[in-house]
Amino acid sequence: MDTRSTDYYQSLINSVVDHIGQIILGKDRAIRLALTCLLCRGHLLIEDLPGMGKTTLAHALAKCMGLQFNRIQFTSDLLPADILGISIFEQANGQFNFHPGPIFSQILVADEINRATPKAQSALLEAMEERQVSIEGETRELPEPFFVIATQNPGHQIGTFPLPESQLDRFFMRIRLGYPNQQAERELLTSQDRRELFDQLSCKLDSQALSELQDAVKTIHTSDNLLDYVQQIISFSREPGNYATGLSPRAGLALLHGAQAWALMSGRDHVLPEDIQTVLPSIVNHRLLPISGIHNDDPESHCQPLLEVPIP
Repeated sequence: MDTRSTDYYQSLINSVVDHIGQIILGKDRAIRLALTCLLCRGHLLIEDLPGMGKTTLAHALAKCMGLQFNRIQFTSDLLPADILGISIFEQANGQFNFHPGPIFSQILVADEINRATPKAQSALLEAMEERQVSIEGETRELPEPFFVIATQNPGHQIGTFPLPESQLDRFFMRIRLGYPNQQAERELLTSQDRRELFDQLSCKLDSQALSELQDAVKTIHTSDNLLDYVQQIISFSREPGNYATGLSPRAGLALLHGAQAWALMSGRDHVLPEDIQTVLPSIVNHRLLPISGIHNDDPESHCQPLLEVPIP
């Protein structure tokens, strides 16, 4: 990839970041991480306290991508059929006709996913992994592209059902927004209502532009030394005494692809070790199980030792 094309892609991504940044103030890094996830064709989990802008960010991403999206509010009484769809007998023609559920969209916004029971959560497993769903003995393909952008409340809050490890591993990345800084909070208090600003958001990418960006990620060069660094991180996570469970091969691929996407967003045609370190917390923390067996909400708590692995 030549320099001109990387500059073009960087400019395109910056326009999306700036556009969403008008709604989600002071969170450019979180927005860039979310875009990194989508450029890698991955599913995104946004975790934070209620009222921090999780759902707003999910909706803004969907709107700026120019893709068709549906939203599901996950609750304790949600059933798999509410997500996947159901066949209904229609008296007019005397047969059952399938009515697709909201999962048949390019972007599914799963709001407060951990408020639903494991039975409802499991309805997403096949869709997130294979981009298809099996309903009533028939396999149905999902639209292309297909992304799940899910939000969840911290696990210690009342009325939540923890996502099992198999479900967490389906998410390419987990990010947190955190509290706004003083300047951003002041602007929130004094500026226009965010819901009115959200209505002004426009489409910055279409399906073709998004596909070109995703293909461009694959062309970013990774040197042998960089691959050695990734393998050392993975090996360290699997050494006895470091973690109860180490990183899987899927996690290693996600780490590499995430670094490639971050390099592209930075206007480079090659990956640096710093790219690995930037995306590592959001990609691996929800996949690591510490010796204690207790997950911590801090996105860099478990992976700090991995950040200290020497660069070759």
